[in-house]
Order: sequence, then structure tokens, then C-alpha cells
Amino acid sequence: MPLYENVFIARQDVSSQQVEAMTEEFTKLVTDNGGSVPKNEYWGVRGLTYRIKKNRKGHYVLLNLDAPSDAVQELERNMRLHEDVIRYMTVRVEELEEGPSVMMQSRGGRGDRRPREGGRDREGGREGRGREERGGEDTPAVAEAAPETTASTEE
Repeated sequence: MPLYENVFIARQDVSSQQVEAMTEEFTKLVTDNGGSVPKNEYWGVRGLTYRIKKNRKGHYVLLNLDAPSDAVQELERNMRLHEDVIRYMTVRVEELEEGPSVMMQSRGGRGDRRPREGGRDREGGREGRGREERGGEDTPAVAEAAPETTASTEE
């Protein structure tokens, strides 16, 4: 059977328990039509890029589907009719991800990233280049003033 990833966004004013109930309802719909849902993830309430139907935030849910296309069409039809679903998107994939999706992986573990070459460090100076490497001279702290011009005032 074909493999799909489905992400839907529910309104921000529904509770997490209602979102879980919707997810179970959609899962049951897929299994009743001959498919399976190997994994579902609740990504939490996230801000939308732009307002959709007067909502600025929404509950995001990912469903991995192993289902025939008829089951996916029925799922999308029910999502269109459900009043709490703001948006949904289904994408056919070659294989489903094992483990947590990219959205669920830790965002705090960014220490393994390399700094950009030629970038600036947090203090605003060049990375890895001290005064000695730049030529050893201090730059003047105050720029030189432009030569004064004399203007005559006529009375």
C-alpha cells in the first residue's frame, strides 16, 4: 500500500483532549477503510505564519499513514467537513520516518553546529582573530572630524 504523511491544524480554542479525540476519530476512519496509522505525533500549539479563519495559533498533529488512496480521500473529505480543522495537507512519501519527526527532535541541542566562516561572534568581533592577527594596530576610537569650513555671515 502507498505511504502518506498527513498534517492537520486544529483551532487554537479546542482543548488537547479534543484534539486527541479527533486524532483517534481520523485513525479509526483510516483503519475502517483498510489502512493503518503506524505513528501519530502531537506537535503542540504553534503560531501560524498568517491568520487563518481568524486564528493566530493552532494545534498541529502528524499522522503517518499506510493506506489505500480511497482511505486517504475519505480522510481528507472528513477533515474538510470537520469544523475544528483549519488546514490539512497529505503528502505521499517513499518511506515513513522511524523515530521522532524533525519537529519533535530537541531544538536545544544546537551546540553541535559549526560557526559560520567569516561570521561574527557574540561580542561583535571577528571569530578567532585577535588584535595581533589583524595587524597589531588599534583603530582610532573616534573618527577624525572633517576640516572646518569658515562661513561668512553678512548682516
